[in-house]
Amino acid sequence: MSRIVIFANGILTEPDRLRRRLRPDDRIFCADGGTVHAQALGLTPQAVIGDLDSLAPDLVTEMEAAGVAIHRHPVRKDQTDLELAFQVAMAEQPDEILLVTALGGRLDQMLANILLLTRPEYALARLTLVDGPQSLRVLRPHQAMTLTGRPGDTLSLVPLTPTVEQVNLAGVEWPLTEAMLTLGSTWSISNVLTGSEACLQIGEGMLLVVQIEV
Repeated sequence: MSRIVIFANGILTEPDRLRRRLRPDDRIFCADGGTVHAQALGLTPQAVIGDLDSLAPDLVTEMEAAGVAIHRHPVRKDQTDLELAFQVAMAEQPDEILLVTALGGRLDQMLANILLLTRPEYALARLTLVDGPQSLRVLRPHQAMTLTGRPGDTLSLVPLTPTVEQVNLAGVEWPLTEAMLTLGSTWSISNVLTGSEACLQIGEGMLLVVQIEV
């Protein structure tokens, strides 16, 4: 499976843990200042996307000399650098996109970064956001997923629509059967894996699925 890793301009937490998540065949795309985080892990990106206002000119010159594709945009634009990076990545038709260093700092940008995963035009790729021990995926209507981990991992379901119907969740301390979750409720926060995997399926609605490793 082809995978693109997008570095955003958030905060790099637990770099060693992130390094272990990366694969030798990953393609590295950076949204503006995410380039600095990639460099901190010893990575040279294939592409840098954005208005480049968070990068020193010398670093941009260094990237160009290394053959990195630079997608330069004006500062006054209608999308964030990360959304532009997603557009470039999706044009490559990857099987999977892993979004990293997307949290921390400004609350508005952090929320926008998370909600980018919900855009319908990105549904063809498996999208995962990771931050330290935390990982986040979106479950769309009538989809199912199997989550692998260890007993004691935290698993939270956050509704993104007014209701999420026919929620079935197994392999956790508090299983759900044909349940309905509602927007703004905390009922489905902080469940716990009881084994090495949990199975989740929904009907109508959309969920954020957050797993936190022990």
